[in-house]
Amino acid sequence: MCGICGWIGLDAAAQFDVTHVERMRRVLDHRGPDDSGSRVEDFAAEGRTGRVGLGHARLSIIDLAGGHQPLSNEDGSLWIVFNGEVYNFLELRTALVGRGHVFRTRTDTEVILHLYEEKGVECLGDLRGMFAFALWDARQRRLFLARDRVGKKPLVYRSEPGRLLFASEIKSLLQAPGVGRELCPEALHHYLTYGYVPHPLTMFRGIEKLPPGHFLLWNDGSARIEEYWRPPFRCAPRRTEAEYAERLRDLLTEAVRLRLISDVPLGAFLSGGIDSSIVVGLMSRLSNAPVKTFAIGFEEKRYDELAYARQVAEHFGTEHKEFVVRPNAVEIIPELVWHYDEPFADSSAIPTYYVSQITRRHVTVALTGDAGDEGFAGYPRHKAVKLGQWYDGLPGFLRRRLGGAAWEKLPASVEYRTFRRRLRRLFEAMNLPPRERYVRWCAIFDDGRKAALYAPEFAAALDGQRSSEVFECEYDKVRGLDFLAQTTFVDYMRYLPDDLLVKVDIAGMAHGLECRAPFLDHRLIEFIGEIPTDLKLRGFTSKYLLRRAFGDMLPPAILRRPKMGFGVPISDWFRGELKEYVRQVLLDPATLRRGYFLPATVERLVDEHVEGRWDHGYRLWALLMFELWHRSFLDGAEAPTGAQKG
Repeated sequence: MCGICGWIGLDAAAQFDVTHVERMRRVLDHRGPDDSGSRVEDFAAEGRTGRVGLGHARLSIIDLAGGHQPLSNEDGSLWIVFNGEVYNFLELRTALVGRGHVFRTRTDTEVILHLYEEKGVECLGDLRGMFAFALWDARQRRLFLARDRVGKKPLVYRSEPGRLLFASEIKSLLQAPGVGRELCPEALHHYLTYGYVPHPLTMFRGIEKLPPGHFLLWNDGSARIEEYWRPPFRCAPRRTEAEYAERLRDLLTEAVRLRLISDVPLGAFLSGGIDSSIVVGLMSRLSNAPVKTFAIGFEEKRYDELAYARQVAEHFGTEHKEFVVRPNAVEIIPELVWHYDEPFADSSAIPTYYVSQITRRHVTVALTGDAGDEGFAGYPRHKAVKLGQWYDGLPGFLRRRLGGAAWEKLPASVEYRTFRRRLRRLFEAMNLPPRERYVRWCAIFDDGRKAALYAPEFAAALDGQRSSEVFECEYDKVRGLDFLAQTTFVDYMRYLPDDLLVKVDIAGMAHGLECRAPFLDHRLIEFIGEIPTDLKLRGFTSKYLLRRAFGDMLPPAILRRPKMGFGVPISDWFRGELKEYVRQVLLDPATLRRGYFLPATVERLVDEHVEGRWDHGYRLWALLMFELWHRSFLDGAEAPTGAQKG
């Protein structure tokens, strides 16, 4: 795990030196506190002068002494800066040595260089892991950027006439001369729906994310982007249930085994849910020593899972440590804003930040259970999708009686998590087309609420853009599958890389912690794409096949427990200890004068929530994170001291 950055330009755009690259690199030191390096090289291109610069901040995991970057091949014609892990690098290295390649280090980074020598950009097909890298090919005068298949590792860039800048985090690009800070209205519009900015957009106009499973080639002043992989969800010949379970167990066990390769101590996040419990169970079986596990909880019992995590830890005999998050978490909000670079409304970033912090005190690598829900239809919204499929098969007169306005007569519940609130939210959207229905269930602010929120000038600037189009373009790629299978594909393409993986990567790397997710092994994902949905969601039992495949390994109470979710008591905090804080920030006259939102609507949301008339906790959190981001990144405020130090 590391931070990478760099710059390539022609003619006037090549007027930079190593001090510019170092400035970009320094703000990434939290990602790589163990070592750093930079390189600048001149080149000629069709009679034009050019210059390329590479910067690297290293978190040492493999070959602690020999992995300094930027790293070159034998003759210096190739240079690379790399962030991530190639889990099959030992297998690849052995094959490369057998074909005559000579290695100077024991790193997985050098494996990429030698693979590229043989295959060029096709080397990506051989890599099994999480990665983002930039490789300078002096012979072809081209820069090769690539991001892993599912987007575990971030990579952002800015393409301009004659130059390209890239980095692991946006804040690095902002250190380069000539990079402005202008808000992207479309990004804000989508953020208010989903709670994150979907790729390739960022909240900064002119800065983009390289999508997962894509590479970028820059040559002679122009950039070209291509997709090299996407989750291959497809209809396949059906196997027996036992065959699916056996294959699943074999693939996940192998994925965990590969992720135990490390020259530094490692452990695991443990929530007490099925996914992280399976990972910890497999680690225990594959390890010679007790696994170190780390869990987070809350004083509010509705959100606390520590008892479940403790039960799993005792079952597998792990060395277990716990931490309780309290409302004074507001103290770390400026740190979160600085580290995430964009507004990020997933409030579970708070406990993820804390659990990463305490985990890093004991280990450098942590395995997680991330992506089990996406792969095996584990979210409550997946059950809602199945219910929607049933609903769509009813006669029209029944649908009219059950859906839409009929549920507006149900007495409102002011609490977000109550059954009555969820039931009303479910059926209010039932008469929408399935795709729009799913967006509505995922939305923080739906279309109606955004229309009531936006100032007229800001609404006009959006020119009728619909946030549902973000999901619809992914649905179009898998039209031949049943709708639940299509929806889990959309989760892989959007929610995972833009929310869940961003949350974990940024929170972990803020503390120099590498997080590895066995459920994101691409060979496992390719198998998951063939599993029929009735083996993922059997009736209304989620993760059916996962429970069957690992039923003999987990405590029965863990197998039976319903999904709790990594929720945060934001709503409670905004009516209690943080009540004055949310008023102070969102109702500040300077906030209300920005021109994006109608002041009366913001005031109403705050008043209704604080006075207990409605639960707007997640909406207020989204607005709060946007405002604090605006102050930090657009208003010229300085980053918090702790964040600057990394």
